[in-house]
Amino acid sequence: MAISGGCFCGAVTYKVDKRLRDARSCHCSRCRKAFSAQASAYAEVEPGTFQWLSGQDLLTSFESNQGFGLQFCSRCGSTLCGTYGGDVHGITLGCVNGDPEIEIGHHIFVGSKAAWEVLPQGVTMYEEGPPVAD
Repeated sequence: MAISGGCFCGAVTYKVDKRLRDARSCHCSRCRKAFSAQASAYAEVEPGTFQWLSGQDLLTSFESNQGFGLQFCSRCGSTLCGTYGGDVHGITLGCVNGDPEIEIGHHIFVGSKAAWEVLPQGVTMYEEGPPVAD
């Protein structure tokens, strides 16, 4: 199942050749600013399955701490993906065309959510990050 997506203006497009994994929504203050929303909606991609189809020359990158970053369309500002060590790590679910066939599995950093946000009942949430598997 190939997944396609792109930015708001349509100049930057991509495809992912395998199913997405580990969909989550982060409510920390950094994600609120990066995604201009109450939280992020993000899912990881399998290494080697992501490909830019058009507009790669229009990408602008921001790298935060510890090798993590984001890539944006320089024309319309859409946040398209997250990177780690310069490689695409995951995609923003809001830029996917159609149904990505994955649901948000958990909400993280809800302890620092915006005061005006009301979280849905019955979802898995963590005050900070999810527990790390041993």
